[in-house]
Amino acid sequence: MRTKTKIPSVLTKDEILKLLESANTKKTKLMLSFLYATGMRVSELTNLKKEDLHFDEQIGYIRKAKGKKDRIFRIPNHLIEDLRKRAENSEKYIFPGSKGKMTNRNIQRIVQTTLKRAQIQKKVTPHTLRHSYATHLLESGVDIRKIQVLLGHENLATTEIYTHVSNEEIKKIESPLDSLMKQTKKQEQEEEENKEKEENKEEEKENNEEKEKQENKNKK
Repeated sequence: MRTKTKIPSVLTKDEILKLLESANTKKTKLMLSFLYATGMRVSELTNLKKEDLHFDEQIGYIRKAKGKKDRIFRIPNHLIEDLRKRAENSEKYIFPGSKGKMTNRNIQRIVQTTLKRAQIQKKVTPHTLRHSYATHLLESGVDIRKIQVLLGHENLATTEIYTHVSNEEIKKIESPLDSLMKQTKKQEQEEEENKEKEENKEEEKENNEEKEKQENKNKK
């Protein structure tokens, strides 16, 4: 029996902005921004070390990610300076916790607290930011195979789940009826414009004739 694939919940771009703006500290905003900007898993964020970030090349490495493989990511322009400062002031981890590094549970609590502040009525976990990252890339026209590499999926079928949640792309598909009506309306507008032009020409011609008659009359 085939297992039914659960479609992941995603946030819209407006909801992402609302969530980030509701962060109560700079560290929280940076963490949430970074999760969304890179599509990282929570465990990958908490294990990120200062030596994993190469600011000169503007790239970073996720070491021994799921499947025990390293993965590369691009450091976002918008976050590079804040991340550089954290790296300079960090002993080891980019986002340290009280016991060396932050735990997954810490990140989950931060997301839930920020979600309440943002008053977003959706079930959201840190992984939702990863889902949103992939979905928004797809909506922007990024090839699904590139998204597969960015997410670190071994199987393309895992990435293809995001084709089912790209609502913005669905909204762009025009109904054939709307297309037909739009074409009909355009034709009607063109006919109306042509008719108006002809009427204007006729009126101008009559005015010129009247003017000419008046001038001839004045000459006499």
